[in-house]
Amino acid sequence: MRRRRAVLAPDAGSLARSVVMADAVLRSDEEIAAARIGPLDVLNGPIVLADYDPAWPALFDREAARIRAAVRNEALLVEHVGSTSVPGLAAKPRIDIVLAVPDSGDETRYVPALEAAGYVLCIREPDWHQHRVFKGPDTDVNLHVFSVGCGEIERMLRFRDHLRSNDADRTLYESTKRTLAARAWKYTQHYADAKSEIVEGILARADGCRSRDGG
Repeated sequence: MRRRRAVLAPDAGSLARSVVMADAVLRSDEEIAAARIGPLDVLNGPIVLADYDPAWPALFDREAARIRAAVRNEALLVEHVGSTSVPGLAAKPRIDIVLAVPDSGDETRYVPALEAAGYVLCIREPDWHQHRVFKGPDTDVNLHVFSVGCGEIERMLRFRDHLRSNDADRTLYESTKRTLAARAWKYTQHYADAKSEIVEGILARADGCRSRDGG
């Protein structure tokens, strides 16, 4: 199946860079359903973004403590990621958390413990880094689980850290998000897919900054 790719208009000097959706990579219904545990959540509308909330870090801290208490020694890393982890950045009011365990493919080692603490397994992607996603018991969270050492964890942290320190890219990312969020999407995943181009561009600049700094 041919899928379209999201392309940013080539105005490198403008922070209000527009997004052209004529060529966007969006996952098919079948691809989304294959990873989903349970029925699909159909949005059919715009994405609601909230201005940065200083309470978000405290919500993460509470969830991190609950996750560590639940899985104990299986929790090799628990980090706040995504837009709610970047001060000043507008975001969906949903806390993204990444948990590294010894082997995310071995669900017996951590899924029962998380479920006993109230988390609900909603996404299983064995062909993509053995990725799992849980919803939270009483707070709107996406808990992403990967095996320790997975490159996707490093990518998430690198993106977060760059946005925390780079005002220009943070502003560009928020402008792009607001443009995309105003559109109607069948699934929230399609909105995430449409951000791929801007995310990759920012990561490339983050790598360039790190190289110049000798990192």
